[in-house]
Amino acid sequence: MATDTLKSKPGAQGGATGGLRRLLLDNGALTALIVLVIAMSALSGDFLTADNLLNVGVQAAVTAILAFGVTFVIVSAGIDLSVGSVAALSATVLAWSATEAGIPVALAVVLAVLTGIVCGLVNGFLVSYGKLPPFIATLAMLSVARGLSLVISQGSPIAFPDSVSHLGDTLGGWLPVPVLVMVVMGLLTAFVLGRTYIGRSMYAIGGNEEAARLSGLRVKKQKLAIYAFSGLFAAAAGIVLASRLASAQPQAAQGYELDAIAAVVIGGASLAGGTGKASGTLIGALILAVLRNGLNLLSVSAFWQQVVIGVVIALAVLFDTVRRKAGATAPAAGASGGDKGKQALTYVIAAVVAVAVVGATSLLHNGSSAAAKPKIGLSLSTLNNPFFVQIRDGAEEEAKKLGVDLTVTDAQNDASQQANQLQNFTSGSLDAVVVNPVDSDAAGPSVRGANKADIPVVAVDRGVNKADTSALVASDNVEGGALGAKALAEKLGGKGTIVILQGQAGTSASRERGAGFAEGLKDYPGIKVVAEQPADFDRTKGLDVMTNLLQAHPDIDGVFAENDEMALGAIKALGSKAGKSVQVVGFDGTPDGLKAVQAGTLYASVAQQPSELGRIAVRNALRAAEDEKVEKMVKVPVKVVTKENVAGFEG
Repeated sequence: MATDTLKSKPGAQGGATGGLRRLLLDNGALTALIVLVIAMSALSGDFLTADNLLNVGVQAAVTAILAFGVTFVIVSAGIDLSVGSVAALSATVLAWSATEAGIPVALAVVLAVLTGIVCGLVNGFLVSYGKLPPFIATLAMLSVARGLSLVISQGSPIAFPDSVSHLGDTLGGWLPVPVLVMVVMGLLTAFVLGRTYIGRSMYAIGGNEEAARLSGLRVKKQKLAIYAFSGLFAAAAGIVLASRLASAQPQAAQGYELDAIAAVVIGGASLAGGTGKASGTLIGALILAVLRNGLNLLSVSAFWQQVVIGVVIALAVLFDTVRRKAGATAPAAGASGGDKGKQALTYVIAAVVAVAVVGATSLLHNGSSAAAKPKIGLSLSTLNNPFFVQIRDGAEEEAKKLGVDLTVTDAQNDASQQANQLQNFTSGSLDAVVVNPVDSDAAGPSVRGANKADIPVVAVDRGVNKADTSALVASDNVEGGALGAKALAEKLGGKGTIVILQGQAGTSASRERGAGFAEGLKDYPGIKVVAEQPADFDRTKGLDVMTNLLQAHPDIDGVFAENDEMALGAIKALGSKAGKSVQVVGFDGTPDGLKAVQAGTLYASVAQQPSELGRIAVRNALRAAEDEKVEKMVKVPVKVVTKENVAGFEG
């Protein structure tokens, strides 16, 4: 009797409530995706359109492909932090081989794929035979791969071969190729995990590595293969990403390794190893893409978007802990046919429910198209720099004055993230778009998409290549660099030694300002450049790099920094020398820079009046949206601001 009673308890809990609880626990990521889609459909009438849903698929593709490779590693209880850098390196190798080296495109693609595999093998060797923790081994590869990408490209984007760039196009004018590649790589991942010896070995190693070794598995060799798979998938993701941007960006895919890991964990895999599946990883990548897409459409602040995504990742890990404590398990490689049938039925029911509820919520938006205000989207390359913050402030001030609904996004100096934002703007029923490109070439494909949708685009600060823009509102970076050279050289009396702090490698602003400075310096042969080092437009890095350079060149006479932030870092490193024995010239005319000019520690700043750039850009975007005539080129004059004229200057 006691035995019968004990056996009946699970049955008592296993009724409708227990079954629903088990369903939600075992399919938490799918449940979350359905809830997100329903919520976004209810909140935004622009979300549930064919074009926007395809955008979500395209934006999930690169993260998903990277995440499929990372799934192999996490299932085996490892970690791979290098996939973003390996993706950038593989794309750079392909572009350089096919253009600079003149290698046939087919062979260049093979070299790119081999590059990813070799990087993965090195990771696997360091982990298996070098006994390094996976975190350390792959962290080292993250730095090495990114550095090699910059070395090969010399810090500048390389145009992608046209024959490979078609991977970023669509089939039949509507089906994106990146989505097809994502599906193929997902099916390959599912096959490897569920149908192959190496896949079963991954689960065994992740479940208990020592037991796997004692049972006869060659764990070290298996790990080599596992990390090689991760490198292969990273190479594929890099090629797809570069195809979307029509260029190989040496700084592309920064931080994507974290998105990939997040997608795997959100999809139900455990960082402790032993569990994970391809379908869960795909759902995790789609959740991240839906979140970013929906938050863009809802005009949520770029800063709050990071908070929301971080909270989602934390909740996913918390849910994983709850799921494992509750005894819920993701189907592994050896799942029975009955289990797989139930899983397939779950997906079908989920799809039907999602379609029904989403279809009902979409009715909320029918007939509610009475537009109150013109809508303009502004995509900035970064908001981690006072110059671009001033552009935003000027744009918001003008938008408020004109009665415009302005949505601002932050690309975080990531050309692919900006491409996603521009695609979201295109499908978001905007009247016009203002873009401050991370890179002029990489922004081209997305702006061409806006051209096809008849949405006018205004470029600010930097132009867009191979696409139509209604106007370019900009200062001349090359002219500004030349003016900076003249100001510094004349202050030094035409002779002396100087160092140059360069901006972020691969950005057009850094290239143009540096080229203008070099050209302007030709008129002053007595000035000698003794060192040039990048400090990424960052004040802290400017301080560190300048401190290091002073060890090798303690007697320099001047510093040219390609923005005020780096100049302010250099001033901190120079201490009492700044403005006395060493003259510093910056660029941008930011508020902090102008204060330093007034204090005399910064000799001059080549000011671009960023607030005015933002105001004029919004004004012209509204004119273009209303089919009014707009000048193709609107120049905002640059001005060298020194202590003599800083009092009357307004940015």
